[in-house]
Amino acid sequence: QDHVFIRDEVGHRDRRPEVRPTQSVQNQALHYRNRERFATIKSASLVTRQIHEHEQENELREQMSGYKRMRRQHQKQLIALENKLKAEMDEHRLKLQKEVETHANNSSIELEKLAKKQVAVMEKEAKAAAADEKKFQQQILAQQKKDLATFLESQKKQYKLCKEKIKEEMNEDHSTPKKEKQERISKHKENLQHTQAEEEAQLLSQQRLYYDKNCRFFKRKTMIKRHEMEQQNIREELNKKRTQKEMEHAMLIRHDESTRELEYRQLHTLQKLRMDLIRLQHQTELENQLEYNKRRERELHRKHFMELRQQPKNLKAMEMQIKKQFQDTCKVQTKQYKALKNHQLEVTPKSEHKTILKSLKDEQTRKLAILAEQYEQSINEMMASQALRLDEAQEAECQALRLQLQQEMELLNAYQSKIKMQTEAQHERELQKLEQRVSLRRAHLEQKIEEELAALQKERSERIKFLLERQEREIETFDMESLRMGFGNLVSLEYPKEDYR
Repeated sequence: QDHVFIRDEVGHRDRRPEVRPTQSVQNQALHYRNRERFATIKSASLVTRQIHEHEQENELREQMSGYKRMRRQHQKQLIALENKLKAEMDEHRLKLQKEVETHANNSSIELEKLAKKQVAVMEKEAKAAAADEKKFQQQILAQQKKDLATFLESQKKQYKLCKEKIKEEMNEDHSTPKKEKQERISKHKENLQHTQAEEEAQLLSQQRLYYDKNCRFFKRKTMIKRHEMEQQNIREELNKKRTQKEMEHAMLIRHDESTRELEYRQLHTLQKLRMDLIRLQHQTELENQLEYNKRRERELHRKHFMELRQQPKNLKAMEMQIKKQFQDTCKVQTKQYKALKNHQLEVTPKSEHKTILKSLKDEQTRKLAILAEQYEQSINEMMASQALRLDEAQEAECQALRLQLQQEMELLNAYQSKIKMQTEAQHERELQKLEQRVSLRRAHLEQKIEEELAALQKERSERIKFLLERQEREIETFDMESLRMGFGNLVSLEYPKEDYR
């Protein structure tokens, strides 16, 4: 009943004819079979204990392997999320970079279109100004031609009237000889022709001066108009650049804000997953610890139960040991009784032998009764003390186990609290680092915007200043040439210019 035998199963006999092994081979096989059979004889308690220990080891191994699998899976999840967030951020930055490049290309194209448009408008205005100047010159020449024809016709009439008047005067004067009259008439004609020629030359000179001066005035007016168009063009170009730069800055600010929102959202997602995984890990650790506590309590309970089951056997063995001691004592007393009886029989007369034997027998019976009573008392005391000792030992083991499990649970809670606090501190550091990085990036962006606006304003001032200085030099040069040509000051035709500074 206390042993388990592993027996060989009897196989089915094969009724087909086969080659029988030799006797030596059969003996050798039987030897190995018997050796294997008796080598596997184990007690039932040993087999049960080994099975239980094997199950416990498998359970612990499975629990630990599951915990390690969970940790590896959590690590993979965090790495996968980090890679996903990194790819999302790279895609976001690439998208923003393409938008910036597209804006820069569109701005460059718009400026090129504006420059071509301004060149075309300037060429058109130059052609129109040339046509207007030619038309203006033709109008002056036509008017001057008409005025010259009127003047010549007037001179012709005046010459005819003067000639008739002189003739009348000469005809009235009868005292003057005819020849002298003819000379005097010829002289008057010459004087009149000379005077008319001078008047005609003066008129032609005035017309030429008027023509040159008005053409000069027109050229100055055209140049001022061209200057105004140049100022308008540069103002339009600079305003366009400023508008593009403001749009670019607004786009960069929008990009910075969207990047900031994405960074905070990604950080929140990563930290949330990390905290969820830590909570799941802590929950698993707590469940494992509770399962471990239950297993330890079950093992202790099983051990106590086995001890309680084993106690009667131990008590029986100890009782047999006390009984053996009693028997040995009885044997010793019997030997002593026989020796004493022989001695008393030798030293006393034969008539007293019966009395001595009876007294010795009574004494031996009395001592054996006392010894038997002591034996019973020893057995009862031993059983009571062993039961009390077992209860106290088991209660002490229970108390020690509860204290140990409580300490382990406290250590686990402290460790989990430490991990949680470290993780929260890490999250706080990550958030502060992100805030610092975002703030620094925004400060750099604002500084860049201020520098670009200052550079644009400086370019605007320099270009307008250079343009106005060049235009002033052109006007001064033109006015100096006009003075050298004798046209005087032409400022009266100057139109007021807008101060674009």
